[in-house]
Amino acid sequence: MSLAFDDYGRPFIIIREQQAKERLKGIEAHKSHIMAAKTIANIMKSSLGPKGMDKMIVSPDGDVTVTNDGATILENMQVDNQIGKLLVQLSKSQDDEIGDGTTGVVVLAGSLLEQAESLIEKGIHPCRISEGYETACRIAIEHLQTISDRIDFTKENLEPLVKTAMTCLGSKIVNRFHRQMAEIAVKAVLSVADLERKDVNFENIKLEGKEGGKLEDTKLINGIIIDKGISHPQMPTEIKDAKICLLTCPFEPPKPKTKNTLEITNAEDFKKLSDLEKQYFIDMVQKVKATGANLVICQWGFDDEANHLLLQNNLPAVRWVGGLDLEKIAMATGGRIVARFEDVSADKLGRAGLVREIGFGTTKDRYLSIEQCPNTNAVTIFVRGGNKMIVDEAKRSIHDALCVTRNLIRDNRIVYGGGSAEISCGLKISSKADEIPTIEQYAVRAFADALEAIPMALAENSGLPPIETLSTIKAQQVKEKSAILGVDCNLRNTNNMKEQFVFDTLPGKTQQFLLANQVVKMILKIDDIIRINADEE
Repeated sequence: MSLAFDDYGRPFIIIREQQAKERLKGIEAHKSHIMAAKTIANIMKSSLGPKGMDKMIVSPDGDVTVTNDGATILENMQVDNQIGKLLVQLSKSQDDEIGDGTTGVVVLAGSLLEQAESLIEKGIHPCRISEGYETACRIAIEHLQTISDRIDFTKENLEPLVKTAMTCLGSKIVNRFHRQMAEIAVKAVLSVADLERKDVNFENIKLEGKEGGKLEDTKLINGIIIDKGISHPQMPTEIKDAKICLLTCPFEPPKPKTKNTLEITNAEDFKKLSDLEKQYFIDMVQKVKATGANLVICQWGFDDEANHLLLQNNLPAVRWVGGLDLEKIAMATGGRIVARFEDVSADKLGRAGLVREIGFGTTKDRYLSIEQCPNTNAVTIFVRGGNKMIVDEAKRSIHDALCVTRNLIRDNRIVYGGGSAEISCGLKISSKADEIPTIEQYAVRAFADALEAIPMALAENSGLPPIETLSTIKAQQVKEKSAILGVDCNLRNTNNMKEQFVFDTLPGKTQQFLLANQVVKMILKIDDIIRINADEE
């Protein structure tokens, strides 16, 4: 509260409402929301499709990320506006549930809000717009079911899955080798998939990357890779029929749990102490050796003396292995993690057909590969690249291909891409809008118009005239009554997406419509922004 005076010297009191620093209500609040969402959507629009442009994101630390993955772009952007943060969460939800379509869902949400802005200016209440969008979304999803197709594949015929993954990788940095990457992704998913239950355990697929090689050096390893090497350079780097002892106890003498003081007054006492310590090491090594183990993997480190004794006893060892990696090795090899040397026994050893150390040319970087594990079909995709930026982007791209392949195993229904599904749904919604007698028909038509943002963005990013391209495809779809005609982004002189083998998974497209509509409805129902000044509370 503060006191002020007008031009005539008359006092009046200004009461700060609820100590609010700033407050927007009604239409102004809606326009503020829509402006923030449109800004985010316009940033993402140029990254859509196989010809979409990449974004370079520079962190405050100077780290550079080059990508066109929608979820990664939004995750690294410093968005302060709360509505912008909702769209970031929208993209993350799409990525978590489907794994692909993260750019399209944000572009669609921005387009829906842009259409809603013109309806609000006409005086239509946001609740009526929201109800109309819900009706249109339901029509679109039902129509997707009718225009969907199925792709048939078997373990002997993986070509449909490979072509699907290639479609997903066409816009990525790895597109020069997208056939190789697609085959790796499909083989990795099928290695851990249960086709009868239509289930894929992603926990058994590990993505590891190391810079210094070429993208085409990326390979699939049937086993587990950990970022460690054999502890001593003279120990064998390849062990066949490995019997692995997994330890969480260090190779060192036990430390007393109580405070103590040890005084050494002469050389003989010091030698006795040294011999006693050495005997501890020898006993530990002998206990492990007696079980028949020919490899030790330890969570903790051990000093040079223990390392030397392990070498003398022909017992290769790996140290400083993380707890999560140790658990994965235990599950894969069937071993049990031992916390005390007194509990070491032969029945707790893990087994693997081959354990080998992988080196990288003249560098000292080493990885340990544990292959042919009996208790699991876990696989590792080992990604190589010229630098960290390329490796990270290749890992993101392969992850998208893994998700798409997983979705097809769960549900092999697809709709064709290139904006064909959006155009077909838009035509269907427009025809249904004429049957709605209430004011919601304006919102239903607006939903149909918003769907056209996807094919127009695809055409624009491909260097085609967007309005002309969209009009031509809509006319063709109406004339031929076909929902497989889309934007020819790859410039192959055909709009038939089935011939180009360009499509999206039906669950992914359905989820895209549902998530975008859900977030837009939430934004439209926010009509008041109150920002509290924390200093005045």
